[in-house]
Amino acid sequence: MSLTQEQISKIEEVIKESLRKKFQNYNPETKNMPFHYRLLGKDRMALFSFIHSLNTTFGTSIFEPVAETLASINFSKAKKQYVLGTNISEKAQLEIQHIINELTTGKDPDKTAEIERIRKVATIGKMNKLKTVKVDLFLKDRTGHVHLFDIKTAKPNISNFKDFKRTLLEWIAIYLAEDPEANVHSYIAIPYNPYEPKPYERWTLKGMLDLKQELKVADEFWDFLGGSGSYEELLNCFERVGIELRPEIDRYFEKFK
Repeated sequence: MSLTQEQISKIEEVIKESLRKKFQNYNPETKNMPFHYRLLGKDRMALFSFIHSLNTTFGTSIFEPVAETLASINFSKAKKQYVLGTNISEKAQLEIQHIINELTTGKDPDKTAEIERIRKVATIGKMNKLKTVKVDLFLKDRTGHVHLFDIKTAKPNISNFKDFKRTLLEWIAIYLAEDPEANVHSYIAIPYNPYEPKPYERWTLKGMLDLKQELKVADEFWDFLGGSGSYEELLNCFERVGIELRPEIDRYFEKFK
């Protein structure tokens, strides 16, 4: 499904607004780098610093609002930074630990079975109160199925995969504590493939994640939100915005000369 011109315009406005907001709030961390300035120039160093800052916040400042806008086309509800809840049953926490232990010792992940194991204990026994839990992107489709996304950087740290898995399972438990019969799914989303044209190195996530049910990379993620072809159209949106804002960006960095 191709995006309409109205949808494309809306997405491009979100990109522009997000980037302009980043400019307004940007403050270089390092005020004085005399050797770098003399070698490369203050404007180039300011641009480098801005790009580094943008990279660290691209998920929240760019990807999340764009994903929310794109998903609102096809989903009945789409919200970034959605407050999921604060309660989780003690028995669900124990079941999640059992699942993690099993995966650590070599059992193959099976998200469908894991969700059903959590569902059985999600409302049983003592309810523990957590700090407010937010998901990067909350979606509810037109059949009532709920989809929860944790949007990661393109190269997530392999040492954190166990924590990623726990987070995905805890989200399931928190949601089922409120709605035990819900059809709920949770995923790691990686917005682009840094290894392209080679395939994404999925093997690095194998063992903890159910790769078919818990991971969406690049076009898998964006096409899931907006329909087939959305990833390519989204790249075109970013390119057009970059061309349009180039004079504005150049003027911004002129002041650092």
